[in-house]
Amino acid sequence: MTTFDEREQAYETKFARDDEMQFRVVARRNRLLGEWAAGLMGLTPEETDAYSKAVIQAEFEDAGDEDVVRKLLGDLTSAGVEMDEGRIREALSERAIAARRQLMEAQ
Repeated sequence: MTTFDEREQAYETKFARDDEMQFRVVARRNRLLGEWAAGLMGLTPEETDAYSKAVIQAEFEDAGDEDVVRKLLGDLTSAGVEMDEGRIREALSERAIAARRQLMEAQ
C-alpha cells in the first residue's frame, strides 16, 4: 500500500467515525430534549422514556431539526405549556452541547 492509499484510508476512517459520532450526538441531544419537554408537560418516568424515544424518531422524518422543533412545539402547546420556537431552539442548542460532552466523557 502506498502512502497515498494509507492517507486516503485514514481519511475515510476518520470521516466514518465523525459521521457516527454526529449521529450519536443528535440522538442523545433529542433524548435530552424529550426529557426536558416531558418534564415541562409533567409526564411520568415511563411516559418520559416513551416520549424521548418519539422525539428521537421525529429526527428521521425530515432532514434537519425542523421536524423535532415542530413536534415539540405542537406537543407542548397541546399540553398547555406556553412555549415558542425560540425557546425550543435554545433548549436544542443547550442539549446538543450537553450531549456532545456526555459522549466525549464516556469515551
